[in-house]
Amino acid sequence: MAGKAYLGIDAGTSVVKAAIFDENGDALAVQGRSIPLMHERAGVRGAVEQDFEVILATLSAVVSDAIREAGQTPESVALTGQGDGCWITDEKFHPVRPAMSWLDGRAGSLVDEWAKSGVLQEVYGISGGSMFPGAPAACLKWLDLNEPETLDRAATAGYCKDAIFGRLTGVRATDPSDASMPFGDGTGMGYSDRVLELTGLTDRRSLLAPIVAPVPVADLHAEGAALLGLPVGTPVSSGPFDFPACGFGSGIGFPGTEGDALLIVGTTLGCLVHRDELVNTGDAAGFSVSTGKSGQWLRAMPAMVGTASLDWVLRILGIEVSAVEGLLGTSPPGANGLNVLPYLATSGERAPFVDPLAAGSISGMRLTTNRDDIVRAVCEGLAYTARHCFESAGQSGRIVVTGGGSKSSNWMQVFADVLETPLVLARTPEVGARGAVLAGAEARGEELDVEQWTSPEGVVEPNDANRALYDAGFAHQMELLEAARPLWHTRAALATQGDKK
Repeated sequence: MAGKAYLGIDAGTSVVKAAIFDENGDALAVQGRSIPLMHERAGVRGAVEQDFEVILATLSAVVSDAIREAGQTPESVALTGQGDGCWITDEKFHPVRPAMSWLDGRAGSLVDEWAKSGVLQEVYGISGGSMFPGAPAACLKWLDLNEPETLDRAATAGYCKDAIFGRLTGVRATDPSDASMPFGDGTGMGYSDRVLELTGLTDRRSLLAPIVAPVPVADLHAEGAALLGLPVGTPVSSGPFDFPACGFGSGIGFPGTEGDALLIVGTTLGCLVHRDELVNTGDAAGFSVSTGKSGQWLRAMPAMVGTASLDWVLRILGIEVSAVEGLLGTSPPGANGLNVLPYLATSGERAPFVDPLAAGSISGMRLTTNRDDIVRAVCEGLAYTARHCFESAGQSGRIVVTGGGSKSSNWMQVFADVLETPLVLARTPEVGARGAVLAGAEARGEELDVEQWTSPEGVVEPNDANRALYDAGFAHQMELLEAARPLWHTRAALATQGDKK
């Protein structure tokens, strides 16, 4: 007889995935389908939105595909998904408007005003979290100023996974991971009246869903059962969101892992460290994500752009992704003097610093520079960014790595060399869905063997021969960053003058 099966669903930014695991954490099935982003709909500059109904339809299809592949009906459902943004729904969890993605840049000027007035620093001192244009508070305030009638019709301004959870179960709730940023009160379990006051959102407090720790759990209702093709009453859990879910799925965030870190080489470059204290001093950058356990935090530094920077370069140069491994082998460490600042997101950067005007650049180019050097310089630039993030987040233990970029052995060698520490390869597939299943099982009181579920698949050792080169390279990268920062604002001022003309 087949043992128990567990369904994990990850509603990401560009792909919705469903994975079914057995009791040992082995994948019985994995299915995924892409979902679209709507850029500058109706000509609104900086707008990046998503259609919630399209996500639900895609979710239904991938779950059906996964159940068919596994040949087994799962006994529980665990949800995770993209964080941040703003998902506006009515009392029955139907969208009131398209969701504002975390990539949305419309609130850039608002965040800039908050930075200049000291709001960002004070919020950071309360919650340990910074804000950027796609953060929930910024998106919600933008709507409050520009579409107040939309919020008047809404019941909840929440997060992707929670909107799905509501649609599947009829229960309005969020988990501590999403709730702790940016409205958190520093306990990991509540909202801050002062943060709502600082952001001018006190009158919109009713739109924030109740917080349930460690994660919300409810039964699948009739509509949800029809959507997923599962029996009514199947338990469903919601959370944590994808970043901390990947932490749990790789073995980070559990007792005894303080100081350990996770590196996600995905669309974004995610750097996360398990801390036993709230970090809310110093520069207002990064996020302190509650684990749902008292005094336990995940210090997150999610840089806006990861593999998306590499994808951009490959598209510009007309190179296939499959060629990257070889190109990294032909250009030497240091990329023949080429350096790349990989801040290419339209909404700027959020970690390890916050600047809505941050932009990428390439320096050190000569007539002898070739495409191999450019590709390697982008990969090294992202590795330098990871080092910057981990130094800011207080990493002191092992680093586990996952994400699409982790499939490139040569790129993982670059990361190991720049970070100067062994990289532990997380158990695959679907680390985020795996973490959501573990969190859901714990919330239901079901014991799964965490060590077995998160056993690593290998280790990439750093090459000590490259240590001096990459130490100097990182120092130079930081010099380039400091030199570029004032220029971003000069460029923005010139662009504004051009618009006026």
